[in-house]
Amino acid sequence: MPEIAEISRIVHFLRKYAVGRTVKAVKTQEDTIVYGKVGTSASAFEKAMTGKKIVGAKQQGKYFWLEMDSSTHPLMHFGMSGWMKFSNDDTAYYRPAKAEEAEWPPRFWKFILELEGDPKCEVAFVDARRLGRIRLGEAKPEDMRKTTPLKENGPDPVLDPHILTVDWLNKKLKSKRVPVKALLLDQANISGIGNWVGDEIMYQARLHPEQYSNTFTDAQVKQLHDAMMYVCNTAVDLLAESDKFPADWLMKHRWDKGKKNGGKLPNGDRITFLKVGGRTSAVVPSVQKKTGAVAGDVSEEIDGTEEEESVPKKVTKKRGRAKKEEDNSDEEVLPKSTKRGRKSVKEEEAVEDEPEEDEVPVVKKRKPASTATPRKVKKPVAEAIKKEEDSSGRRRSGRLSRG
Repeated sequence: MPEIAEISRIVHFLRKYAVGRTVKAVKTQEDTIVYGKVGTSASAFEKAMTGKKIVGAKQQGKYFWLEMDSSTHPLMHFGMSGWMKFSNDDTAYYRPAKAEEAEWPPRFWKFILELEGDPKCEVAFVDARRLGRIRLGEAKPEDMRKTTPLKENGPDPVLDPHILTVDWLNKKLKSKRVPVKALLLDQANISGIGNWVGDEIMYQARLHPEQYSNTFTDAQVKQLHDAMMYVCNTAVDLLAESDKFPADWLMKHRWDKGKKNGGKLPNGDRITFLKVGGRTSAVVPSVQKKTGAVAGDVSEEIDGTEEEESVPKKVTKKRGRAKKEEDNSDEEVLPKSTKRGRKSVKEEEAVEDEPEEDEVPVVKKRKPASTATPRKVKKPVAEAIKKEEDSSGRRRSGRLSRG
């Protein structure tokens, strides 16, 4: 999933190729999830963007937005697998693009912006799994971070070091009793930290991700804060290019799980994989020691053949699968009291699979009595009936009295 560093990479490309240019034309594909789940539509996006000038590109954690020369600014989130591609440059950060991926327009595009001027450039938002979100923010550019959903998210480690201080982090950790990594992944606490960034922070701090957040000493909290600032700022400065990351980073080796020579650091230290709060965590036991109470809902070491970003297996419906993944991916923090009429957004989503008011529920009918399977009669009673029929020539109605 794109995290704070990957988003900074996209903002870099937007500033390089899009800022200062006018949107000549917009192509969109309607999507009731990517657009519709956040109260807009492809047609509304197309109307808001066509002919407008892009004057800036900004980021907060996993969110990013374009500042336009009008009062409407597109605010975007990539979800699990979304990305932004440019027709004149390759934005991939971890592997070369395949031949089919280099084709234009790219697969799974949701919108394409054609920009005026040189160099010729088109910008496409792509999302195969449809867990990304595209909003239209109605606010002044300087007030975007004061609007939903940005205001419901915690401080950004890179943008808000004056807020995210050691004292602030200490109070946040002491106020909860959850696995420390789960606290870091919750976007309501801190913006931008995802799975690999969280693992790197915990490894650099030499702390265990299972340990309860309120069990760390002041010195350990300082270690955690220093590691958070170091990892986030370094990853953002290097635009998520892992080849440029420091050689001692866990991130450069955590993806080798299941490979022949995988599961170890260059110095020989073993990497294990644990489930913490439903997410796979890479841990180096030789340096990440438990010094306090740990969560009791943590699974044992994960087999090396399991996928890195696993999804809970208990899923009942196809659309429920996407929602389940979204709920466990730290993607969106919505205000708790957001409502439409008398039902909240979450309540509306929860009943989407229920029949509409004008639908007739399917009722399971009982079989007619005439077609029902005959009831079995116990052998002594059957013999009595037969004996009576033989003597009278006909069968009496009703039950036989006993005694």
